[in-house]
Amino acid sequence: MKQILVSLALILWASAVTAQDMVSYTTSESFDDVTFGVESAILDRGLRIEHVAHVGEMLERTRADVGSDKVLFSNANVYSFCSASLSRKVMEADPMNIMFCPYDVFVAELADRPGEVIVGYRGYPEGPMQEVQALLDEIAREAAGE
Repeated sequence: MKQILVSLALILWASAVTAQDMVSYTTSESFDDVTFGVESAILDRGLRIEHVAHVGEMLERTRADVGSDKVLFSNANVYSFCSASLSRKVMEADPMNIMFCPYDVFVAELADRPGEVIVGYRGYPEGPMQEVQALLDEIAREAAGE
């Protein structure tokens, strides 16, 4: 019986984790201005960008190699960073919050919607991770000029 309850709890927990929504803002500012805004918003908070994934460039570079003719993005980057103090706080509340680190903000311009730039992040579950989501929301709104 105990194993069944543990299994059920793990299934429910996994469902909650994967049921996260994307939060995004759209702007008519240029891709370069929005990426500069994301970088500035992160750095202005005393945080360090750990990695910039040039997702749009990678997908375009490998498009033919994987047999696709569809161009997805004009531009698309994902900015990864962490906050030592905030990460410690959320992981002291639940060490398994490690799965959310590092935190990511994306900036994308869809190929079929030129001049429209989307900045956003994945939503986080209720509880301690909402403090991280609030930080990501500030960064995304600032970069989108809201």
